[in-house]
Amino acid sequence: GFLSSNSAKTRQAALESLKSAFSSKILYEFIMERRMTLTDSIERCIKKGKSEELCAAAGLACLLCVQMGSGIESEEIFKTLGPVLKKIVSDGTASVQARQACATCLGICCFIVTDDITELYSTMECLESVFTKAYPRDRDTNGVSSTPSTVLHISALLAWTLLLTICPMNEVKKKIETHLHKLPSMLSCDDVNMRIAAGETLALLFELARETDADFFYEDMELLTEKLRALATDGNKHRAKVDKRKQRSVFRDVLRAVEERDFPTETVKFGPERMYIDCWVKKQTYDTFKEILGSGMQYHLQSNDFLRNVFELGPPVMLDAATLKTMKISRFERHLYNSAAFKARTKARSKCRDKRADVGEFF
Repeated sequence: GFLSSNSAKTRQAALESLKSAFSSKILYEFIMERRMTLTDSIERCIKKGKSEELCAAAGLACLLCVQMGSGIESEEIFKTLGPVLKKIVSDGTASVQARQACATCLGICCFIVTDDITELYSTMECLESVFTKAYPRDRDTNGVSSTPSTVLHISALLAWTLLLTICPMNEVKKKIETHLHKLPSMLSCDDVNMRIAAGETLALLFELARETDADFFYEDMELLTEKLRALATDGNKHRAKVDKRKQRSVFRDVLRAVEERDFPTETVKFGPERMYIDCWVKKQTYDTFKEILGSGMQYHLQSNDFLRNVFELGPPVMLDAATLKTMKISRFERHLYNSAAFKARTKARSKCRDKRADVGEFF
């Protein structure tokens, strides 16, 4: 009822409280009964709301799909909201914040629900048409200046990168050929977040390229590693201390990925479980959902079937304290187990690719 109120303030408050509930609890039955009403209300807020309301509605749409997981109901939600989101993302007259929120929402919802390859590609093209505007027109430019649209370009790039992780391999190859020589120009952008987004995307592209072709060769390797090394040791006096620290840490990892095919494994603990993030694809996916679920991420990793499926965690673990004590295994054993479990990531992604395989396309 509050979502269809005539008062923008009331609608905004309703959107925020639903976002808070959806990120901190599993409300599948509640949503299932009201999904059409919720979808219609979100669509209305996105179409008619001012920037702040639109951003909250796009955030709620992401959480709605996270709650529903990948199924026919989510597809229906995306069929309704997808065209509206695309329209705003591509609308140069809409506010940057609104377009940014819609770009993120488009990427996440498409990642969750889309089995249709043409829908996946058209969503990626929509996002590409936005972030490629950040590429310098002349390949030899020394620096890229940030603009008010830089935050939008970053969100579109990250959403596109997420979708790349579920593309069929032949499409991944095409995208790598198109973007791998253009992305390094973004490392010279004067916006630290753009540099980091470009660096992490490059690391992921190299990971995927080597997955598709063990002998993958990049001709400008020397120039790229030089650029990455400079960012990993950046002492530029004009940069803020916090920015430099954050940047150096990220680019040390990016450099290791590009040069040595190495990834510094991170451990995420939630309840009695832990998960190892041991590749860029998994990191990109984890970071995306962490961004929208915030402090609810741990709870969702424990209880949300869709997320547990994405990260190969198996069905939710329901254990009492006594059972847990007898089950404690060494850190090393647990690491081996987790690594093996996530090696299935390639298989899981292959399954997605098989589902979405282009008919009659061979390589």
